[in-house]
Amino acid sequence: MDEVKEAVDTLRSSGATDITLLHCTSLYPAHPASINLRAMVAMRDHFGLPVGYSDHSEGDEVSIAAVAMGATVIEKHFTLDRGLPGPDHRASLEPRELTAMVRQLRNVKTALGNGIKQPDHAEIEMARLARRSWHATRNLKANTVLTPADVTLKRPATGLSPRQTPIGQKLAIDVSVDSPIHAHAIALESGTS
Repeated sequence: MDEVKEAVDTLRSSGATDITLLHCTSLYPAHPASINLRAMVAMRDHFGLPVGYSDHSEGDEVSIAAVAMGATVIEKHFTLDRGLPGPDHRASLEPRELTAMVRQLRNVKTALGNGIKQPDHAEIEMARLARRSWHATRNLKANTVLTPADVTLKRPATGLSPRQTPIGQKLAIDVSVDSPIHAHAIALESGTS
């Protein structure tokens, strides 16, 4: 960390303002146990600068994990043939692998989202299909006081929410078998849950 600080201080004293720190394990290839991706996060937190990862590991999973942990830059060696002589080729990706890794990195970056816990717009419509609501288990006539045998929770969620029970309530209208029980079909009493 002292060496990183010295490098950052040198860059800043020379007028550099657009600085990204890249964590790296200088082994070819770097074994997963030697990588310590959390050091990348520690540098980001300590220096308040964006971070990236210079990947000398085999494969692409460490780069993908680095993006998931906040890397804004990935440096990865590529080669036309991993069988060529020299230390870099073994830890490098061939062209098709590099293309696949870039696609995966972009997908991971997109999947990180904005951090606000809320449903996606398309998810709201899907919830109506995937969630459950109260439905009639048989044909029910108006004025029927609903019992557990008269209703069930099933898809779609177009009727009364599971948070409100219609059991013990009187139907205001006829409801046919498998139809959702809507709030307007019953008179819910205050305090019913």
